[in-house]
Amino acid sequence: MMSSFLSSRLPRRLTALAAGIAILTGSLPTPLVAAGSGRNLNVVRDAEIESLIAAYSRPIFKVAGIDPRRVRIVLVNNPSLNAFVDGKRLFMNTGTIMQAATPNEVIGVIAHEAAHLAGGHLHRLRDQARGAQTMAVIASILGAGAAAAGALSGTGGLAGVGAGLGAGGVEASRRTLLSYQRSEELTADRAALDYLRKTGQSPRGMLTTFERMSRGMGLAGIRSADPYQMSHPLPQDRLQALRTLASQSPHFTKTDTPDLLERHELARAKIAAYTSRSAGRVASRLKSPLARDYASAMTELLHGNPRRALQKADALVKKRPRYAYFHEVRGDALMLLNRAADAAAAYGKARQMHGSNSSVLASLQGQALIASGQRDAARQAITILEAALRNDPETPIGWRFLAQAYGIGGDIAAAELASANELFYSGQIRQAKIFAARAQTKTPRGSPIWLKAQDIVQYKPIVKER
Repeated sequence: MMSSFLSSRLPRRLTALAAGIAILTGSLPTPLVAAGSGRNLNVVRDAEIESLIAAYSRPIFKVAGIDPRRVRIVLVNNPSLNAFVDGKRLFMNTGTIMQAATPNEVIGVIAHEAAHLAGGHLHRLRDQARGAQTMAVIASILGAGAAAAGALSGTGGLAGVGAGLGAGGVEASRRTLLSYQRSEELTADRAALDYLRKTGQSPRGMLTTFERMSRGMGLAGIRSADPYQMSHPLPQDRLQALRTLASQSPHFTKTDTPDLLERHELARAKIAAYTSRSAGRVASRLKSPLARDYASAMTELLHGNPRRALQKADALVKKRPRYAYFHEVRGDALMLLNRAADAAAAYGKARQMHGSNSSVLASLQGQALIASGQRDAARQAITILEAALRNDPETPIGWRFLAQAYGIGGDIAAAELASANELFYSGQIRQAKIFAARAQTKTPRGSPIWLKAQDIVQYKPIVKER
């Protein structure tokens, strides 16, 4: 496994380093309607970027009355500008971070989404939707996205949804629902501006994001779209209201701190290295020299020489020894050089400096410990992975390495259960049930492993699996 951030464009020679990939290409473990299309989300796990978005979110969530521990941040590997919530998760496209020149632009998006969470808009929308009596309407409404307005930017396609929904009463119901959501969007805009004011942050970034959306809509040729066929207000109406209110903020001219700006640039460097076909050109536009060096090290890691990648990683660590993710990329290079024990130590430093029990970084260290081939190291991997997965179970690759560690130690029942959890959190529920049942045959009825396996065996998805 290379880094905690992997993309579908990862070279084949690198995928062999891991038993699996950290991107989930199947459905998420719990029922989810996303993007309104029925397609599965391409989810990325990365400790660095998740930590950054959490740092952006915490002050906003606090003033919005939202417990950040109850909202999971999910990164979606998609180059478009989009973010949305489902009641307990905040989804953000990697493209939102890449297109944002400053942290403040991303924070504005988060503030808007926090308003939807705090206002319970999704729950009320479902109540409004009951009268329509059509799942197609509900799916199209929920799939529109919120802050980045997929329908307006051309990513959601909501403007043309009506063709297959019939006419008469259904069409009238649909327009009523869309009108209801437009009012919620305007309410969320105003609440977001209030959150930014209370946290002493500028609304300029939020305004910049909506202006970018408006330009995107113009390029897509949607200016003449019927506003009653769309879930979000037309950009000119929304922008005018935002400009008026934003200009009244006492913090309008306030800028991001240098530290936050650099963290934002480092995150963009990583996304560019792992997802862009022209990573070098993207990295060259980064303002931070440190971020450019970071992108260079990761590009060398992915497409060049691992020895040179290690040299560049060592140089980064020397410049910023307390930055966790420079140790992470150093561990990646060491893994490529078949120095598993040294890689485990590097990942261990990354975990220590990360400041919380990241299941993603634990998975990297666990993999390296297993690769060392030592039974003691496998036992250490079990301890590390179990603790991290208790805190964050939705990390399938962590369960996979835990299964391998248990297998090395001969605990087949625990290994089968870990494999069941890997499949479950990858959305492969039927296969998960098979492995859970196998685990039950290898342990006494009523034992802790048997009971945990029974939870999976008895699990009933709310939405039928595809």
